[in-house]
Amino acid sequence: MNYEEAINYIHSVSWLGSRPGLSRITELCRLLGNPQSSLRFIHIAGTNGKGSVLSMLSAVLTEAGMKTGEFSSPYVYRFNERISLGGVPISDSDLAEAVEKVRDAAETMADHPTEFELVTAAAFLYFKEKKCDVVLLEAGLGGRLDCTNVIVTSLLSVITGIDLDHTEYLGDTCEKIAAEKAGIIKEGCPVIVGKCRSSFPSSDGLNSSEKVIKDAALEKYAPFYKVDYSRLHPISFSLTGATFAFDGYAEPFEICLAGTYQPENAALVITACEKLGINEEYIRKGLKKAVWKGRFETLSHNPTVIFDGGHNPQGVSAAVRTVKEVLNKKIGVVTGVMADKAYTEMAAMICEIAEKVYCVSPHNPRALQAEKLADVYRNLGVEATAYPSVKSAVAAAVSDGETVLGLGSLYMYKEFCDAVKEIV
Repeated sequence: MNYEEAINYIHSVSWLGSRPGLSRITELCRLLGNPQSSLRFIHIAGTNGKGSVLSMLSAVLTEAGMKTGEFSSPYVYRFNERISLGGVPISDSDLAEAVEKVRDAAETMADHPTEFELVTAAAFLYFKEKKCDVVLLEAGLGGRLDCTNVIVTSLLSVITGIDLDHTEYLGDTCEKIAAEKAGIIKEGCPVIVGKCRSSFPSSDGLNSSEKVIKDAALEKYAPFYKVDYSRLHPISFSLTGATFAFDGYAEPFEICLAGTYQPENAALVITACEKLGINEEYIRKGLKKAVWKGRFETLSHNPTVIFDGGHNPQGVSAAVRTVKEVLNKKIGVVTGVMADKAYTEMAAMICEIAEKVYCVSPHNPRALQAEKLADVYRNLGVEATAYPSVKSAVAAAVSDGETVLGLGSLYMYKEFCDAVKEIV
């Protein structure tokens, strides 16, 4: 099997679809000799921030001398990004080799694995082959029934935060979603929790979502740690990163990930590193080196063109706050969303920073049609136009002479980047 055959197999129609449950991945891993059993994991779930947290943790652990594997989704430019070693995507030949082994096992199964299950199993094989010291494992959808939850133990469970998203699968309240995410907690394994939206506070200082997670941890005798954001003191933000102080450390930290929300992600990472016993020197160096595509990423400085993959209300709200803090002006926004997202709520937020909105339909069957999205903005009193492609939208926005922000689904990231390279 070569690389093209591997990719075609993974994307083949017969394997498409999301079917929560652990029976298929459990059987597939058994047929492959349970490669996950020989690996150590940090399991990461949450509504937002998973990728940024993963990238920072990876950089820190790599600085500490660990051979670190990373499993994430979705990819933003090339499929290989989903399986990485020390931040370097898997090679074409290694991916083809792992997928061929997975295919041979999968084709013996009566209940065929999904695409995500195939890729997860291939990642386990690759990380075992490379003898990783630790694997940063990002959950796909939810946690409890996500196929990454086939692992039976972890060094640390990280829940980056809770907000309403994928409600048709995970539940229609933050508390229900918290219960699904808490499904990654393992017996006796510590869990760290970031910011959680909830319906109401509880009596012990935690809100209702945090209480759900803590109760799940207590049932598993798992130490529970909530990130203490009062230790965090932002100093400055720019298009190239941020500087912040963190109580307990004499000198400020620097990160190269832009966005007013990134110091909060870094606070979670520092807390995790403290629990793992990582030296401060490695934390500092790793945080400064960490990069993550598609998160308030500046693609051009003249004109200023930025992309942020905020695709739910919490993510869009964070991007809007960053525009206000760093740019402090109305800008042109190129945006496209999935039809199953809370796009009206997100549009209301985007209107706070948008001079004009350039609407597109991302290449995905779930995408909302551009003209329908444009109507939403017009009804909110903001000038909006639908465009047949991301490239045409970027060209129009740049020609209008405005600072441009691509905001929305990561499914439009590659097309957006390609358009910027060609036009700017």
